[in-house]
Amino acid sequence: MPIKNQDRPPRARLIGNVLLLLSGIFLLVNLFLPNLFGPQIPRVPYSLFIHQVQEQQVSRASVGQNEIRYQLKGENDQAGQVFATTPIFDLQLPKLLEEKGVEFGAPPPARNGWFTSVLGWVIPPLIFVGILQFFAGRGGGPQGALSIGKSKAKVYVEGESARTTFNDVAGVEEAKTELVEIVDFLKTPGRFTQIGARIPKGVLLVGPPGTGKTLLAKAVAGEAGVPFFSISGSEFVELFVGVGSSRVRDLFEQAKKQAPCIVFIDELDAIGKSRSSSGFYGGNDEREQTLNQLLTEMDGFAAGQQTVIVLAATNRPETLDPALLRPGRFDRQVLVDRPDLAGREAILKIHAQKVKLGADVNLKAIATRTPGFAGADLANLVNEAALLAARFRREAVSQADLNEAIERVVAGLEKKSRVLNDKEKKIVAYHEVGHALVGYLTPGSGKVEKISIIPRGMAALGYTLQLPTEDRFLMDEAEIRGQIATLLGGRSAEEIVFGSITTGASNDLQRATDLAERMVTTYGMSKVLGPLAYEKGQQAMFLGDGMSNPRRSVSDRTAEAIDQEVKEIVEQAHQRALDILETNRDLLEQISVKLLETEVIEGETLHQLLSQVKQPAAAG
Repeated sequence: MPIKNQDRPPRARLIGNVLLLLSGIFLLVNLFLPNLFGPQIPRVPYSLFIHQVQEQQVSRASVGQNEIRYQLKGENDQAGQVFATTPIFDLQLPKLLEEKGVEFGAPPPARNGWFTSVLGWVIPPLIFVGILQFFAGRGGGPQGALSIGKSKAKVYVEGESARTTFNDVAGVEEAKTELVEIVDFLKTPGRFTQIGARIPKGVLLVGPPGTGKTLLAKAVAGEAGVPFFSISGSEFVELFVGVGSSRVRDLFEQAKKQAPCIVFIDELDAIGKSRSSSGFYGGNDEREQTLNQLLTEMDGFAAGQQTVIVLAATNRPETLDPALLRPGRFDRQVLVDRPDLAGREAILKIHAQKVKLGADVNLKAIATRTPGFAGADLANLVNEAALLAARFRREAVSQADLNEAIERVVAGLEKKSRVLNDKEKKIVAYHEVGHALVGYLTPGSGKVEKISIIPRGMAALGYTLQLPTEDRFLMDEAEIRGQIATLLGGRSAEEIVFGSITTGASNDLQRATDLAERMVTTYGMSKVLGPLAYEKGQQAMFLGDGMSNPRRSVSDRTAEAIDQEVKEIVEQAHQRALDILETNRDLLEQISVKLLETEVIEGETLHQLLSQVKQPAAAG
């Protein structure tokens, strides 16, 4: 847990409470003083006052700028009742009062004027001071609201009961090795310094969202046994220019006083974006001054005197300023990537310790079915499975719960309330079986595990679940063409069976076209255009023209050639899908009829049906 700031001194707290009490008394006096020193004067409409004057019922009146008080004529030598009204702009009023014999003049002095005058001069400054004292107390420190330029970093200490350690982190073994070295240096620096080694001043954790960068930093805090300052990059940025740089200075001043220690800055790109990227925040003096101060502080560590190590995390390293990434500041960049099969299994075991698992659960099978999942995705997967088990009042999480959780994460929630008519249901069935048949014969597209015509998510009326048999990091041209053919398998089935097409293939067409375009512009898989990259890299996209155009500047002739190549790739894949489905027309009918009856086909039943798929004669 973060170290709590000390309470304010009792004397300052007493003064603040007294000033707040006086402020409250002043407000009460202003609201209720007239009622405390006499009966309240009844107020009447101005029109009634004029009517009473014209009827000669008024004996005298006191005319002021904000109020008119007047007294009615009494009976039997007794004073009449006093009323008040709000004046309006009426130049004829003095003449009317004179004609009707009403005594009138300036208003009398306000009652208790000296008291309210003193309060008016003394209390408002006390109110101002009291409000400052109040916010000083809310600020949590001796300076409170006046500490806008102070660092908001949370400080963690050793010995916490629920601390995170490296045992709680899995799937990123290389990154753990790098950070273990940092912890070892802080604990036993002599082992490194005796041979002249110098520990890096800064370590930048880089990787996609959800891969465990912040969790690794917490593990360093749990293992190091030294003060650990944690702050987000966005906490440096304020509306006022100079506040961010002041907070940077204050953070490093605190860190140097408690050296050796670790400073962790999460979401570094919030303050560390390149100063030349005018497309993002050109002319933002506050961000630039904050970054300049951070660069200065990271250069300012005196060797051998203050051991302050800066850890930072970002998922957008391409946007960071080059001066921030040079050796001497962030000497080392540690990649925290999505885990492989063994890493996913280890992560699942860690998260599964928090839930009750059934005897049939096979975490390795779940890890095999979740390629590309980050650590946060796997944590969410286990939690979804636990929620499903609790919803159906089961005592433990089963394998079926985990399988259903995968489908919920990948495809969305089942929409059993979305009822399709018979015609639409039939089209969806043939569409999904078309995907499955083409995908079964396509290399590198994964194993077909399930076909369903139960709507899921926002738009999916059905889906075909394909799972890879192993982790893949490279794909050849034939495999990409096969994936495009699989995506077009549903549309091709509609053409063959119904002789027309529907809007259901819109997402398939988009993905197929994107794949074909990347083949030509990024991967250089075109004999016509050759091994050239026509798509800008990420660095050029971010720092060049602000992501306004992902393609390089090409001639009209080249652009036309790119479009022609993309079209040819997609048309060839389309013809491949048509050939497969024409060859297996009977099997297409058989599986589609069965799918309409059961709505879902999976497992061994599906594998037996797909084993009957034949290659088209032209494919040989």
